[in-house]
Order: sequence, then structure tokens, then C-alpha cells
Amino acid sequence: MKIAVLGAGAWGTALAINAGAHHTVTLWARDVPQAQAMQAERVNTRYLPDLPFTAGVQVSSAPIGPWLAEQDLVVIGSPMSSLRGMLTQLAPILGSSVPVAWLCKGFEAAQPGASTAEASPSGVGLMAHEVKAQVAPALRGGALSGPSFAQEVARGMPTALVAASDDAATRDAMVQAFHNNSLRVYANDDIVGVEVGGAVKNVLAIATGLCDGLQLGLNARAALITRGLAEITRLGVALGAKTETFMGLSGLGDLVLTSTGDLSRNRKVGLALAQGMTLQQAVDSLGHVAEGVYCARTVVQRAQHLGVDMPIAQAVVALLDGSITPAQAVALLMGRGAKGE
Repeated sequence: MKIAVLGAGAWGTALAINAGAHHTVTLWARDVPQAQAMQAERVNTRYLPDLPFTAGVQVSSAPIGPWLAEQDLVVIGSPMSSLRGMLTQLAPILGSSVPVAWLCKGFEAAQPGASTAEASPSGVGLMAHEVKAQVAPALRGGALSGPSFAQEVARGMPTALVAASDDAATRDAMVQAFHNNSLRVYANDDIVGVEVGGAVKNVLAIATGLCDGLQLGLNARAALITRGLAEITRLGVALGAKTETFMGLSGLGDLVLTSTGDLSRNRKVGLALAQGMTLQQAVDSLGHVAEGVYCARTVVQRAQHLGVDMPIAQAVVALLDGSITPAQAVALLMGRGAKGE
């Protein structure tokens, strides 16, 4: 199978390394010197310096063009903020012939100057599949999601993912590309649920990192994760997702990993804020994108439009905005009136 991975960040590189043991993979980097260095050294020294490329991986910085139409699957490994541009470029090249998978987890920020008709029904940002429907409706695409840290996937450590799409052929292509003896891939047709779970868990992981950074205890962490899952489920169902999706890998699984795992970038943001760092200092300390920082506001805006109560996510937005302190965020959540679960 021929696979192109567009984007040589940690996650795109990890999937390329994993799949490169079984398939022919072209790892594409926009930066020419970076691509040349990776091809010569057979390692991505910036993101995964201790994990050499497998035999099937080749690196390219060739312009995005007709060579992609020769692939069996094209994988977009860019952040959510770049997805619209990537899909726009790919649409005339791939048509409906080559399936596309995206790895980003988030809600797109509202486009500058976009009207309500050009954005989501709420006039704010879109989920990934909604962006595709808007700019590349003929493309067959879906999300590859689930609880996964790049380093572990690149090392071949046991991992389970979800291939989500409303197109069966796209789901099958993702499974064929990535299912192997170290990576188990489950197909799911609930693209809405999978994308909501993947996006909102990043926001809630910031809250859990804050909780742990303030040393509020394991009881508080468990409460945050559990009530956070309730928030994810409420929003997802309101957007048309299936409830059972949130009990699976892209819901509960991804939430637990991102909220508690030491490799989680979003959790690290919460920890840093608890230590007194500014948001900019916290983000700069990562060296990677923390999608929860960039999609938190959009998540809350869509929830408010739908009348969905998301107090934890709302507290995270206020914290990121600097309108409340970490201690005030805790007091705000603990001071809510009693209610039924």
C-alpha cells in the first residue's frame, strides 16, 4: 500500500514510522532543508530524535501535486488551523479517487469575516469533517483518532485507534494502512462523535493538569474526568453523535490518556498555569501545538448556541483568557449549586 503523510510533526512522523514497517510511506515536509536532513539521517531529530525511520519511509518536500493521486491513502498531519488550506489544495488533485485521513483533533476557530452561512450553524468554527464538507465536498475523508502518544506508536508499543468516516471505503483504507500487530484500528461511522471526543478532551485535559498542579488530590482528578466525560457526551449528542461513541476509544479512552498521561501537551499547559506561568509561557515551553488552547473558545461557543451546559470547559476558557486565576477556577466549579447527576 502507498501512503503519503503530509506533515512531519511528532504524530505524522510516528504514524509514518509505524506504517513504514509494512507499507511504502512518503513523509512530506514543507521545509526543504528539514526534509533533506531527515532523509539523510533517517530520523526526525526535532520531534522524535531517538526513533529511526523504518525501511518503508521516504521523505519528500516536493510540491503538493499529481504525485499524490498515485497514493492509496493521503494522511494530513497538520494542526487544525492548517486543515482548511490542505484540503483546499488536495481537492482538485484527488477528486473522489483517493481517500484522505486527518489526524488533527479540535474545532476550527471562526474564519475572519465569515458569515453564519459560511461557518457552522452557530456562526463559529467547524469540526474537521464540516471543514471538508465546505471546501472539498467531493473528497472522501475521515478522522484517525483515539488515545495515542506519538512516541509509543513510533516504538511499536500496543495502541488502539479509531478510523471514523461516513464513507466505508475511507474507513477500510485507514484500517488497511495502519492496522498491524502493534496498532489495532477499529472502524466507526460516527464521525461527529469521534471528532467531538478528540477535540473536547484536550480542553478538559487542561483542567485536569491544573487540578494536579494545584495538588487538589486524586478525588478531584477523578471527579473532573468523570464530569468532563459528561460534558463531552452532552455536546456530542446535541451535535448528532451516538452516545455509545463516548464510552469508546475516542471518548473515554482519549480523555483518560490526555488528562493523566505525562506526555500530554494539554495536561502540561494546565500544570504550567498552576505553577504561575502565563499562558504564553506555558505554550512556549511545549515546543509543540496544544490544540486545547486553540479550540476551547469554539467548543464553548458551540455549546452555548445549542444550550449545552459545559461548566468545566467554560472555566478553562476564562482561565486561558486571564479573567480568572487557577484558584478562582476551582472555587467557581466547587461553588456551583447542588444538582442531580
